[in-house]
Amino acid sequence: MDILLALGLSAAGLVTTVLRGGWIFYPLLLTLGLLGGLYWRRGVGLKPLLQMMQAGIGKSLGVLSILLLIGALIAAWMAAGTVPALVYYGLLLIQPRLFILSAFVLTALVSMLIGTSFGAVGTLGVALMIMARGNAIDDHLVAGAIIAGAYVGDRCSPLSSSAHLVATLTGTPLYRNLRAMLVTSLSPLAASLAIYLALSWRNPLQTTDSPIQAALAEAFDLSPKVLLPAIAILLMVALRVPVKRTLLVSLGLAVVLALGLQGYTPAELAQMLVVGFRIDTSAVLAPLLQGGGLLPMARVCLVVVVSTALAGLLVGMQTLALVERWLGGLRSRRSLFIGTLLVSLLTAAYGCTQTIAILLTHQLIEPHYGRAQLKAEQAALDLENTAVVLSPLVPWNLAGLVPATLLMTDAGFIPYAVYLYLLPLFMLIGHTFRGGREGYSAGNFVQDPL
Repeated sequence: MDILLALGLSAAGLVTTVLRGGWIFYPLLLTLGLLGGLYWRRGVGLKPLLQMMQAGIGKSLGVLSILLLIGALIAAWMAAGTVPALVYYGLLLIQPRLFILSAFVLTALVSMLIGTSFGAVGTLGVALMIMARGNAIDDHLVAGAIIAGAYVGDRCSPLSSSAHLVATLTGTPLYRNLRAMLVTSLSPLAASLAIYLALSWRNPLQTTDSPIQAALAEAFDLSPKVLLPAIAILLMVALRVPVKRTLLVSLGLAVVLALGLQGYTPAELAQMLVVGFRIDTSAVLAPLLQGGGLLPMARVCLVVVVSTALAGLLVGMQTLALVERWLGGLRSRRSLFIGTLLVSLLTAAYGCTQTIAILLTHQLIEPHYGRAQLKAEQAALDLENTAVVLSPLVPWNLAGLVPATLLMTDAGFIPYAVYLYLLPLFMLIGHTFRGGREGYSAGNFVQDPL
């Protein structure tokens, strides 16, 4: 009873912190200390408790350096003019009759290039929302298309922190995961495009004029060369160059462009790489162009560390034994996917972040995928198709709350973020038509088209 009470209090603390805009690290740390103290009072030694936490943390250590590199890279891309150019040229491509469709497609492309849903929403997404408000188009509709597009890249970009986290936790090759994610997203993407096309015709844009484009052209050199860091990422991913080397090459190119083309001093650039990019010379661009940096990403890393420690403790002490027993009764591929989907919704609602949803869901489902003789790549794919894309659909989860706040809207965007729930729906339909009610063996996994 005391453990259930502690979990209930921690859930209330997490949700309250998120809704008030606080840093979720503190309630997570409090939850870890509270549960650890309760288990210690029950007679569990301090050493075993620390070993459980360490086992959880150990699964995420490989991703921390990559997260820090991504933080520095995003700041460098902004300073180099890469992100401003993506926004500038993206706005030029918009067709008034296809505005909603354009919002989804362009945000998806930008998120694929920069690997962050928050970054895509906070730059191009905000610019698109400003245009929508100037034309009296429903905020929720536009926000749904933007946020859905942002999670196309958040799910399967080589720069995505969630993709790296899933690959690290499951011990699977990143590029193989990305290929599988692209294949399984084709049908949901096609359906999403059709829906947004229909919505576009019913909600046309009256004018594409925006002060943002003029402000970008004035503040940055937007010649095609500023796209080199993004092009380098695409080429090196196609050649399957190791991820860290890819990030470092792109970072180096961005640094050269920021110093040589955009005119930043080494001291200014160094500060941006550490604390994040900010632009003070334009009131129009200030809300759009900010973010990245080592220190902000270090905050993310701290959340990952304490979340993995908490996940290790919960699993090690079998705190969620009821959920684990239910998962243990699932034998077919279809039922196991449904179990993963429901667990990811539960953990996304409890943990309030996409990271915690990924970590706790993985800890709970991992032994059951092994028992069903499914490869780790299949567990990684299911995590991407559930925990990653369903977290934004929980109104108080940061994955959806932060983008909605950046766009100055609310949870009303959820019905219009169609890609986020079409993806798991199509996966479920696929498992059903592939005979998901039958048990699995090592042999019939090989026959799975994935």
